[in-house]
Amino acid sequence: MRFDEIDFEDEVLDGLYDMNFEEMTPVQEATIPVILEGRDLIACAQTGTGKTAAYTLPLLNKLLVEGNEDNVVKTLVVVPTRELAMQIDTQLQGFSYYMPVSTTVVYGGGDGRGWEQQKQGMLRGADVVIATPGRLIAHLQNSGVDLSHVKYFVLDEADRMLDMGFFDDIMTIVRRLPEERQTLMFSATLPPKIRELAKQILRKPAEINIAVSKPNEAIEQGAYICYETQKLGLIKELFSKPLDTKTIVFSSSKLKVKELVYAFKRMHLNAAAMHSDLEQAKREEVMLDFKNGKIDLLVATDIVARGIDIEDIGVVINYDVPHDPEDYIHRIGRTARASATGRALTFVNEKEQGKFHRIEEFMEREVEKLPMPEKLGAGPEYAPAASEGGRGRGRSKGRGGKGRGRDGERRRGGRRDGRSESATSTPSAERNPAAKVETVVPSPASSSSAGGAAVSAEGGSGSAKRRRHRGGRRHRRGGKPTDGTVATASAQSAASSKNGE
Repeated sequence: MRFDEIDFEDEVLDGLYDMNFEEMTPVQEATIPVILEGRDLIACAQTGTGKTAAYTLPLLNKLLVEGNEDNVVKTLVVVPTRELAMQIDTQLQGFSYYMPVSTTVVYGGGDGRGWEQQKQGMLRGADVVIATPGRLIAHLQNSGVDLSHVKYFVLDEADRMLDMGFFDDIMTIVRRLPEERQTLMFSATLPPKIRELAKQILRKPAEINIAVSKPNEAIEQGAYICYETQKLGLIKELFSKPLDTKTIVFSSSKLKVKELVYAFKRMHLNAAAMHSDLEQAKREEVMLDFKNGKIDLLVATDIVARGIDIEDIGVVINYDVPHDPEDYIHRIGRTARASATGRALTFVNEKEQGKFHRIEEFMEREVEKLPMPEKLGAGPEYAPAASEGGRGRGRSKGRGGKGRGRDGERRRGGRRDGRSESATSTPSAERNPAAKVETVVPSPASSSSAGGAAVSAEGGSGSAKRRRHRGGRRHRRGGKPTDGTVATASAQSAASSKNGE
């Protein structure tokens, strides 16, 4: 289905046209009509399927039609990390290029000037606020921010927020919202804790399930069964020749990330580290350099495993096996985006075989075991049943509310301010925990379509193919001149995220 078949306003279609968006992905085709109808929604789709555009486009269309004469915050998007918040803001700038819509991004880190910009952006009535939970609650407590006029509330990457211990914070934010609102929840998985949250904050939601937690078929997966002492040698063998594509090497340990970057630099490779110890300005610089091709090799913790959409990542390497199958899906999902292909390699030592076998069971497929380079010698036999890693750690169930050591903004146990409000209280009696969930299933043609939006092969061919264009106004949008609120931006600045996530 094409975007111009949806009853979007001209300004929305103009932004999509300039960004070369033509065909909708399955999740977009299934969710956009539901959101335009005004229904609550819980959507589950794998990473890289265009979830961001699935909710930002219909919400922008609603904001354009309704206007914001009272200068109040009308849309609130809550996300787990600052990187995802900034990426969503970039996408919004591109989509809303021809619209008088303002956005404010609220996240931790930075200095007092950043705090004041965020505060003023919300107090002066940004149309859309994209925020991480901790920083938003700090503003609610200290800046006099009013969320009582919010009409549209979005939880993106909801499963990760719960993993990071943000349940109490989410409920605190919900209690500041009006009862009459449209709530949208997007998650890569639907474990029981997500469904319990949905019962408390959604009203008779539509449910959309698309390819739950299965990797993109365009990713070629392989694994090296090796000893831990052979891993660095494997890295040297794999990177002995110049890189011909952007590559991400994932490790669960910040210390290991730093050691790997040092080793890469000794090999004269253009590598950089990405982990939570870096200052915010440095993190933004590294991601921008990687996106623009100044850095070929990014060595990172799971801080970039979700929600970061960068094109042309051809290879993802797991230096160690992720703790959970979902983490593996998100790591390798950084490649093969927007209908491209990619390769994912995993180094599995003798103690990690049990964890890797659980990943294979989760995906319902066996990953090809690749032969070790001759100069490194033979690796151990693949016998996951006998592996020490097959017991205890890494199980995806039973994680509590204190997080589990991931990077990004998170809680470290307990309340930040001693609040004693019940985390399980229901914000509204109208939000019926027993509400029946209706499942919305996309058409077979949609389910089999590519994960990313189709893009015209030549820049000049789009206008000839476009079915519906009502001659929208070709003017650069105005916007609200508020400090900390983005009012204008180039559509091309967001065009690199062609699959809308």
